[in-house]
Amino acid sequence: MGSRFFLALFLVILVLGNEVQGNQEDDPGSLALLGTVQGSLLSYWTSAKEVAKDLYQKTYPISMDEKLRDMYSKSSAAMSTYAGIFTDQLLTLLRGE
Repeated sequence: MGSRFFLALFLVILVLGNEVQGNQEDDPGSLALLGTVQGSLLSYWTSAKEVAKDLYQKTYPISMDEKLRDMYSKSSAAMSTYAGIFTDQLLTLLRGE
């Protein structure tokens, strides 16, 4: 009895899902509106990215880039050292030595 109920429920959901998809495909006005809104948002996003990129290039000092690279290399070296120590301690704990 339970499997018949789930089979019937599945078929009802499948039919309703296909009906909803059919209704969306029949309305070309909503697709045109969606395309227009999507195009507008994309153009706004593109222009905002260009303005932000230009502002970044005008205000970003070169010395800051060198400092960031140096900080990254030092911190990655420290993290690899600490990761090695942690791995060694974990293996020692698991081996029971």
